Amino acid sequence: MNSLFGGLITSKTRIRILMRLFLNPKQHAYLRELAGEFNVSPSQVREELQHLNSAGLLECEKSGRQINYRANKEHPLFPELHSMVQKALGMDRILDSIVERLGNLEEAWLIDDYAEGKDAGLIDLVFVGDINQENLSDLVMKTEQYIGRKIRTLTLRSDEQQALNSLLANRPQLLLWQRKHGQ
Repeated sequence: MNSLFGGLITSKTRIRILMRLFLNPKQHAYLRELAGEFNVSPSQVREELQHLNSAGLLECEKSGRQINYRANKEHPLFPELHSMVQKALGMDRILDSIVERLGNLEEAWLIDDYAEGKDAGLIDLVFVGDINQENLSDLVMKTEQYIGRKIRTLTLRSDEQQALNSLLANRPQLLLWQRKHGQ
């Protein structure tokens, strides 16, 4: 185990790949897409993808001429890496504060760049329920200072969410939190 961790965090490109693929394990990416996004050479990305794939942390699937990579959810380290990525991006702190202070929250969604695992500096969140707007504004301001990223929010009631589902369906999205029945 120690040799895997010792070799896991050896380059910025490797860290960026882990962040990109482990935040939302449903998303996949291919070599040239990652190289363009990270502004590095495809050979750098290829080497890192090969290391992560040989360690079993990634799954790959050929689609035409390109190979798509995604996080291997079956790897024993997946839960820890997924959690580390969420913590690194501040998602754990955002969620803890949101659930406690927003009122009658039904769902919290991460959309757009962060839902794809891209650290673009602007976090887009959609909250569904009867949300306390004053607490939300205060929470956003404090959280932005704490995590060093901007947060943009959209609040919807359940009926409004139903009406907007078709607009949001084509955007990358990740369910962060959902009230369990009886909560």
